[in-house]
Amino acid sequence: MVIAHESHFNIVGESQLRSLLGDYLLQRLQQDIDGTLQLRLFRCLRNAIIDSVLAPKTRLPASRDLAKEIKVSRNTVLSAYEQLQAQGYVEARTGQGTWVAEKLPESFLVKAENTNSQTQEKKTQQNYNLSQRGSYLIGYSAASPYQWGAFVPGAPDVTEFPHHIFSRIQTRLSREPEINSLIYSNAGGCLELRQELAEYLKIARSVQCDADQIIITEGTHQAIDLVSRTLSDPGDEVWIEDPAYWGARNILRINGVNLRSLPVDQEGIIPDLEPKTPPKLIFVTPSHQYPLGSHLSLERRKQLIAIARQHKSWIVEDDYDSEFRFSGQPFPSLQGLEPDAPVIYMGTFSKTIYPALRIGYLVVPKKLFSPLRIVASELYRGGHLLDQKVLAEFIREGHYEAHIRRMRLLYSKRHAFLIDLITRHLGADFLHEYNTAAGLHLILKLPSNMDDVLIASNALDQGVKVRALSQYYTKHYSTRQKGLLLGFACVREQEILVAFGVLLKCLRNAGVRTLS
Repeated sequence: MVIAHESHFNIVGESQLRSLLGDYLLQRLQQDIDGTLQLRLFRCLRNAIIDSVLAPKTRLPASRDLAKEIKVSRNTVLSAYEQLQAQGYVEARTGQGTWVAEKLPESFLVKAENTNSQTQEKKTQQNYNLSQRGSYLIGYSAASPYQWGAFVPGAPDVTEFPHHIFSRIQTRLSREPEINSLIYSNAGGCLELRQELAEYLKIARSVQCDADQIIITEGTHQAIDLVSRTLSDPGDEVWIEDPAYWGARNILRINGVNLRSLPVDQEGIIPDLEPKTPPKLIFVTPSHQYPLGSHLSLERRKQLIAIARQHKSWIVEDDYDSEFRFSGQPFPSLQGLEPDAPVIYMGTFSKTIYPALRIGYLVVPKKLFSPLRIVASELYRGGHLLDQKVLAEFIREGHYEAHIRRMRLLYSKRHAFLIDLITRHLGADFLHEYNTAAGLHLILKLPSNMDDVLIASNALDQGVKVRALSQYYTKHYSTRQKGLLLGFACVREQEILVAFGVLLKCLRNAGVRTLS
């Protein structure tokens, strides 16, 4: 059918649009048989907008014309248009008719996506069966469709990155690229980037390494997958923090390991000093525990290294946002604490530059470099070498460190601004005790009887994207805390103020007493 093309309705005339839309609606109305005619028509029009059959800023046919085209009363069409307008899908312009909104309401999109995905899932299940681990992973999926705005946790302000400098370097290196930059990589990534990283990490993070210990990956997820596939087998015991980053947990789940979740306190993960089943891998976020924010104490660090040495385990140190500490001295890496420590250090540029760059890295003991490099080459067929070379030059010229310093000041101001709002309107008790002046998010602590999942859902309905703290815990962990993750890095102060006002209303509606 001709209207299957996403932008087709944008390029046809009004009469043709009316005819095509009429055909589309008549077909859909035959399939949608539940409810009143006006409700069915509303749903069909809404789905046409969500699926981009009717693109943003498209003028809808006049109600009288559409009613004639699909042979219904004009009141039925008017009622459907009014409902679309009430929910934010269309705009009525005086004297100009009804137009599809330029920006669709996120809360309704979420609900529509969920409904559509459930319907699609049912259809898929009729013909195909997912693997057990695939179904298992989908059951635990937690990736949000929203990666920007107040208060998305972990999102850097990508608008503040010096793109003009990065582009200048990119343009220069792209004019006559070397052949080695245009083919698959089997060497662990661009040598120039590995060299620059080795120098940077020695100074910035006290990491003991050279270029021959660094493997470039396409972000943290690939790094976790590489390590877990290469250094553990299905059924092996793997320790992880509780609460923890859902992405790491899900990658480990699909790789078939036996996850053991260990609780976290103000000193970080609480290790089992005499485990019945020794761990093969220990995943930790020692500098800034995700999501609670605590710092792994020196005593705990030594305990973990001792456990790993005793049981021939590997500690995987996820140092995801350590560059952003706003007060005091930065904490050195766990990897550099002892010579030849059984630690694999993991970092990313997603938080310091922008996520879409998809460049992360591993620092591994020398004896692991060759096998991990080979496995990475076999599994992922590494590339993007030209982008890696651009990044290496960006670091070499001093732009990266300058950017980090500037963003540290900017995020510090936004962090302080949000802290002040919480203190003034809710009180200091709502600041989580593990919060430190660091990172890209903080925890708004809630009373234990609060439903943080429901509050987060209600906030999303109002356009504010917070995440419920309780969802970061394993299901069996009985002492999960209640709270909200508030990302402040990608939000300007005025936007923080507006979004926090909306969040306050959601909290009051949930029964939280506020100070104002």
